[in-house]
Amino acid sequence: MIVARENLPKFTPQEYFAWEEKQLHKHEYIEGQVYAMSGGSVNHARIAIRLITMFDSHLGTGNCIIGNSDLRVKSAISQNYTYPDVSVTCDDRDKITTQYITYPSLIVEMIGKSMFIVAIW
Repeated sequence: MIVARENLPKFTPQEYFAWEEKQLHKHEYIEGQVYAMSGGSVNHARIAIRLITMFDSHLGTGNCIIGNSDLRVKSAISQNYTYPDVSVTCDDRDKITTQYITYPSLIVEMIGKSMFIVAIW
């Protein structure tokens, strides 16, 4: 997804969560600033759905959580919160949080018509 910086004051993570609950659209939180998330294309959605379905087919019956772009991911080394296109966590620590995961083993972000980034921990 593409993000656009909004002209808002810096938030603490707690202020960001309270503020975003009242918004109609999702926002990423990077170093105190919020960035509005834009929608994706039809192809973007189709690729994400195929990847999620593939991961769910292989991991869905186990202990893992497969997330789409509605699942917020917190960086384990900062206070940043993002919404990647696809994420997978098999870490038990992620089962105790309700608003985000922190320990993904896989993140996929599509950045163009034929390009995507895969990060594996």
